[in-house]
Amino acid sequence: MVFYFKARPEAGDYTIFMGLDKFENEELIKYGFPEDIWFHVDKMSSAHVYVRLHKGQTIDDISEGLLEDCAQLVKANSIQGNSVYFSPLSNIFKTINVVNNIDVVYTPWQNLKKTPSMDVGQVGFHNNKAVRTVRVEKRINEIVNRLNRTKVERKPDLKAEREAVNAAERAERKQLLRDKKRREEMDRLEKERQAEVRSYKNLMVADKMTSNKQIASTQKSLQELEEDFM
Repeated sequence: MVFYFKARPEAGDYTIFMGLDKFENEELIKYGFPEDIWFHVDKMSSAHVYVRLHKGQTIDDISEGLLEDCAQLVKANSIQGNSVYFSPLSNIFKTINVVNNIDVVYTPWQNLKKTPSMDVGQVGFHNNKAVRTVRVEKRINEIVNRLNRTKVERKPDLKAEREAVNAAERAERKQLLRDKKRREEMDRLEKERQAEVRSYKNLMVADKMTSNKQIASTQKSLQELEEDFM
């Protein structure tokens, strides 16, 4: 199960998502997209939260509002940052955030490092310099409640989604290669045409040509001219 949320409208059309548990997190790690940015509470157990940027965007394109939405969602789903209590009024157990001033780390999905020795859902980084940190002082219920109102649960085939994107990218690369070869062939034909035109112009140079007047001035007969030619 994967939970999907819509970021605040003023931040743009962005989808934030996270797995139900560590096994779903493992799938998200395995089949992520280059446009995905991963969020997690630093040095604490928490949900793995992602935001999918638009194609061509990077981590530098994340606005303050979008960053705040992602960081608040991570804190709200931090296991160590929550405490369970019983509510007599609703007769159910509820959770509250009890840890403030936490750091949330975030980095591009491609920077996540997974080795066979790691536990399920555990990740490292290829480049620690590509990891950024944002401080979250406290839970902001207004933000968390707004995000939860957009929450949608789905059971996506993450592998199939990743393979479909890979196939589309391969088809796009092939089309670009065909277009490139077509342009190169057109350029080659144009160069040949231009060379042929230049060659024809050289044959038509005035000082290499003989006019009818020049022929007449030689006082030779047509037969003599033909014999000279032969």
